[in-house]
Amino acid sequence: MSGKVRILRLSALAAVCALLLLTLGGPAAAADGPVVKLSASQAGTGGSITATGTGWRPHTLLMLLVCGQATPSRGVVGGTNSCANGDGRAVTTDAQGAFGKKVPVAEPPVPCPCVVHVATVTGSEAEADAVLQVAGHPVAPLPAEDTGGRLSILSDTRLTGSGSLLTWFGAPPSRSLVFTVGNSGTGAIKDPVFQVGSAHGVFAPQWDDRQWHGTLAPGRRAEVRLPVELSAGAHGDYTVSLKYGGKVLAEQPWGVGRPWGVTLFWLLLCVVVPAALFRIGMAVVDRVRPRRPGGAPRSSHRRLPRPALRLPLPRSRAAAPPPSTPTLPWFAPDSVPGDPAGRLSAPHPDSPTSPTTPTRKGPT
Repeated sequence: MSGKVRILRLSALAAVCALLLLTLGGPAAAADGPVVKLSASQAGTGGSITATGTGWRPHTLLMLLVCGQATPSRGVVGGTNSCANGDGRAVTTDAQGAFGKKVPVAEPPVPCPCVVHVATVTGSEAEADAVLQVAGHPVAPLPAEDTGGRLSILSDTRLTGSGSLLTWFGAPPSRSLVFTVGNSGTGAIKDPVFQVGSAHGVFAPQWDDRQWHGTLAPGRRAEVRLPVELSAGAHGDYTVSLKYGGKVLAEQPWGVGRPWGVTLFWLLLCVVVPAALFRIGMAVVDRVRPRRPGGAPRSSHRRLPRPALRLPLPRSRAAAPPPSTPTLPWFAPDSVPGDPAGRLSAPHPDSPTSPTTPTRKGPT
């Protein structure tokens, strides 16, 4: 009897352990990361399959692509250039981070092995792959994996630098993306080529190649500075991304101020141009205005009369009395010599006297 009781106790203990393992195993599986599954592992071109996923961030936009030269262990070797981008599909996860979407089967531009590649479009980088055999598509071995140097970022990225007066007037804003990298591989890395992209809002980043000149030996680290430049007049919230080897390594937000100098320039232009047009119009009106009756053209600027310069007279001359008019006994008081009225009233001899012909006087 005691043996049966012991067996029952062992069975109950095993059941409790199994329940505990299932309870703990659920969150552990969900914590492994995002997962994608396909309704069929093989399909032909022109058909479609259903892709379902779990473990993604809630309300996140995802992109689903059929890619060649890829495996879940190595990922997409050639990046998105190895995918059928024209037949991709987008989907948004629900509140639990799950999704379901039909994906058309298309031939990628490179040979298989192929996968359905699912990656986030915005936010932090997350991706997952599921094996898919595209019927009738050629298959080729993957390129050899590089077992030499392996580059990894050892510090957070930051943007250094500041704007200038030209940036305030609309010049392209520029900064330097600074970060520390290390070589965790067995071979040296010489002159690595990074890709720096800038994105505004929800738009996809525009990538530019930036080469760092130098050699990084195994186990060594170095500080890397890469220039970042936006377009002229750019302003708002931007995101600077760093990619190496087809993978996004870091993202850095960048808030760009508005170029107020351009706004000030347009305001001044709106004031100066109307004033100049007004002056030109007034000059034209002054030219076409009819002339005065005298024939002289009407001038818009009248000259002020110059003040007359009066010199003070000498005191002796100013104090002298005015000359008096001499009067002779035979002239009337109201007539003076040289006056026509006086000449008519004053008697005069018939023969004028001359200094050259003296007048003879008789004895008195």
